[in-house]
Amino acid sequence: MDRQPPRATSDEIDLYIRTYYSLLRSSGDVRVRAFEESHLFSRSSLHLGAEDPNPDLAAFAYSAARLPDCMPKIRRIVLGQSVNQFVEAGYPIEQWQVVRTRGRRRPLRWDGKQTLAVFIASGSDIDDLVPILTAYQIEFNKLREHLLTARITDVADDIGLASAVGVDEIGVARLRAALGPSSNDVLRDMLKHDCDLFVRLLDGSFREYQRSTQRWWNAISPAVPTGRPVYFVSSNSHSLANLFGGYARKHEAEIVDFLRRHNFEDLAPRYDEAIAANDTALATNILYYSLRAFLHAPGSPSRLDQVQESDELGGIRALMSPGKIDVDAQVIDLKMLKVDNLDPRVRVPGIERITESDALIINIDYPLGMAAFHHLSAVALGVDDLRGVYIMGKAATLNGRVGDVMISKVVHDEHSSNTYLFRNALTAADVQPFMKHGTVLDNQKALTVRSAFLQNREYMDVFYREGYTVMEMETGPYLSAGYEIAEPRRHPKDEIVSLVDQNTFELGVIHYASDTPYSRRQSLLSKSLSYFGMESTYGCAIAIARRIFTSELARLEK
Repeated sequence: MDRQPPRATSDEIDLYIRTYYSLLRSSGDVRVRAFEESHLFSRSSLHLGAEDPNPDLAAFAYSAARLPDCMPKIRRIVLGQSVNQFVEAGYPIEQWQVVRTRGRRRPLRWDGKQTLAVFIASGSDIDDLVPILTAYQIEFNKLREHLLTARITDVADDIGLASAVGVDEIGVARLRAALGPSSNDVLRDMLKHDCDLFVRLLDGSFREYQRSTQRWWNAISPAVPTGRPVYFVSSNSHSLANLFGGYARKHEAEIVDFLRRHNFEDLAPRYDEAIAANDTALATNILYYSLRAFLHAPGSPSRLDQVQESDELGGIRALMSPGKIDVDAQVIDLKMLKVDNLDPRVRVPGIERITESDALIINIDYPLGMAAFHHLSAVALGVDDLRGVYIMGKAATLNGRVGDVMISKVVHDEHSSNTYLFRNALTAADVQPFMKHGTVLDNQKALTVRSAFLQNREYMDVFYREGYTVMEMETGPYLSAGYEIAEPRRHPKDEIVSLVDQNTFELGVIHYASDTPYSRRQSLLSKSLSYFGMESTYGCAIAIARRIFTSELARLEK
């Protein structure tokens, strides 16, 4: 049996966490400047240039991508758990504008002036957001100092901007992408004033997290008939729908024509190369990826409705942001699936019999951190027969490269300080046939971290020496909820917990590598597309779909 790993956080990280939680207990606004000293002291691996007087554009771009484009106008960020909390505190957010970010699914409302309301689904949202805001403010002000020192007058001049900031043309492009579509306006405002943010936490109680998740489940439950076996999947909102629904393959000609006309991200020649090489898998993955742009193209508002209508006829019902929580869900009725619509890669022997099944798949767009605990707990309370739990998500890899797939059987969870041992229903052999570029690594050990920023190089080194090579944010909370589903008590803390012999439900955990923190190479977190990104995402989803079909067909045989 694996021995207990070293302590889950460093002294520097512990100090940072204690600092912002103690300050956020205040009933009023807290200046983000109050977090800066402990942020610098933490030496975060995502913000290695924090103390350098030169801007750390990688950290700034990472932070900006997880904040809305209106962020340069914001001075106050208010955190809450429900509409009522905001309204009672004097923030009529239902009248405010909905805004989004590129790198986080988190409900946000903007008053059009200087206040941003942020819904938090668990403590993980605080652990994630505070370091992001702090890094953003630090780097924003460093950029401003460089612009003022250089006495730049024309912010539209990329050459002058590059000289002022000390970067090349690629760095300027990264900076403009981080600042958003109105980068020139932001840079002009940057010359006028510094970034001085305030944060206020209205409430962060465990009870309110549970209540918000219960509202989420109450919005889903009418679509889940009682007494039906359920397979729970935490993945994304597109993979299973594309693999099962068949819309993209039925409308291939239209989507490819759209792709050729727009050639976004230079995908058209890649698609042609895949067809010429008879690489049907890659061509199909590109088709699936192109579907999103096809559906949301200007002048085509009805296409999304057409997809959802087509999917619903094939047993796939989409529930967008149920309970006003930005965690989309799908309820998939296996008996209504049309076998001809299924992607050939998910068709297992005997798949024709799947229409005899009474089972459902509940697929949710994976929540952040501890919200995973609340969501799986709500599902488990709401269904009668939970037959499988399958977790698919992004992770950082310490021994692989972007696009690899990692399958773990040991997870250390920072939230509970537990080390979970379990039998993973998925193996490398389940994924490898659908991967041509990336590597599939099974028998791995994963570390569930509280936040991407709340780790440093020394901290990662300790776990790497212990054989932990996968770093992600959801599996530990899911396993804590899984323990409470299988056992008659609450999950323990700071223990080695074996789920190997539990037979309540099947468990599958799989991640694709989106970051390599040791090398600090560009990652999928900051890119919108990669061959590896498409391949590994669908490789994981195909493996889960085949495992569910195989398990359900075996149940039908009995």
